[in-house]
Amino acid sequence: MSAPAPQPITYASAGVDTHAGDKAVELMKEAVAATHGPEILGGVGAFAGLLDVSALKDYERPLLASSTDGVGTKIAIAQALDVHDTIGQDLVAMVVDDIVVLGAKPLAMTDYIACGKVVPERIADIVRGIAEGCRLAGCALVGGETAEHPGLMGEHDYDVAGAAVGVVEASRVLGPERVRAGDVVIGMDSSGLHSNGYSLVRAVIANAGLGWDAHVEELGRTLGEEALEPTRIYTRDLLDLLETPAGEGVHALCHVTGGGLAANLARVVPGGLGVRVDRGTWEPAPIFERVRSWGAVPLSDLEATLNMGLGMVAVVAAEAAEAVIAQLSGSGLPARAIGEVLAADALPQPRVGSADVLVAGTKGVDGGAVLMTGMHPGWSA
Repeated sequence: MSAPAPQPITYASAGVDTHAGDKAVELMKEAVAATHGPEILGGVGAFAGLLDVSALKDYERPLLASSTDGVGTKIAIAQALDVHDTIGQDLVAMVVDDIVVLGAKPLAMTDYIACGKVVPERIADIVRGIAEGCRLAGCALVGGETAEHPGLMGEHDYDVAGAAVGVVEASRVLGPERVRAGDVVIGMDSSGLHSNGYSLVRAVIANAGLGWDAHVEELGRTLGEEALEPTRIYTRDLLDLLETPAGEGVHALCHVTGGGLAANLARVVPGGLGVRVDRGTWEPAPIFERVRSWGAVPLSDLEATLNMGLGMVAVVAAEAAEAVIAQLSGSGLPARAIGEVLAADALPQPRVGSADVLVAGTKGVDGGAVLMTGMHPGWSA
C-alpha cells in the first residue's frame, strides 16, 4: 500500500499571513502620509523612503545625526491591556529626543515591528502612534517594516524599534565642550515614567499584588493608564528655544533615559567639572513615590532606573537661565533650575549618613561627576 500523499505546506500554514500584512498597510497609510511634507518623494509601499535634502545646501557644514531605540518592556503592559495606540509615541520620543540633544532637527524616521502574528488592526494602531509622535516631533515617517515570526514569538507578542536621522550646523552642535563652571542646570518635567525602568516597575506592581486595572487615588486614574502615559516629546520646544536669543545660552542638553538623571547628565559634563543637583528643587509625580513605597526600592536604585520626574535637562549660561526657563514654561513645558556646574575640586563630597549620591564615569564616557544631594519635597531620606 502506498503512503498517503503529503499535505502541501504553504507560507500561510507555516504561520505567515501576507494578506494580513497588506491589510495592515492599508489601515495605516493615511496616518503615515499625514507626516509627509513636500520634501518626501513617493508614497507608502516603496522599497525605501526618499527625502529631498536640497535645503542642506544652505548649511555651511551640515552634520547628520542618527539614533535608534526601542521602548523596552513597557510593551508588556500594552499587551496586557490590549492598548496599542500609544506605544508608537514612546518609540518616537526615545529616538528623536536623543537627536535634539545635539541641537539637531530630526528629518525622517523609520520603524520596525516584529510580531508572532500580524493582527492588522493592532499593527495599524502601533503605526498610528508612531505617526502621531512624528507629527509632534515635526519629522516624517518615511518607511517601516512589519515582520511575522511564528514559532519565534508568541501569537500576541510584538516588539518595536525605530531609527531617525537629523541635521545640525557644525558650529551649533551642543555638548560638553561648551559647558563651563557657573552654568545653571535646568530640569524639564517628564510626562510620567516615560519608557525606562519598566522591568523594575512591573516587578514592584506584581510584588504588591496590584493589577493594571487598579484605581490609585494619588494618581487619579488606573495603574495601567498611568503606566501607558506616552513619553513626552521635547524636540519642537527645544528647537524653538534654540532659535531664540535665550537659546544661544544653551550649552548642552541631556535626555534622561536608561540610567536616570545623574548617569545621563554626567555624559555632558567635561572632565574637570562637576554638577551639584538639589533634589529639593522639584517634586516628582506621585507614581515615583508609589513605586518606591510599594517596592521598598532604595532611593539610589530608583534614581539609577527612573527619570524621577525630569525627562530632559539643559545646561545653560547663568545669564540666560531665567530667559530659558521663561521660554520653556511659556511653551507649556514646566522647567526650573535644579543645580549648577562647579569646578571638580569645588564639588562637595557626599555627606556620610545622608542620601547624597556621587555619579561619574557612566555610559563609557570619561567626563565629569554629578552629585545628587538634598531630598524631594515631602520625601523622607
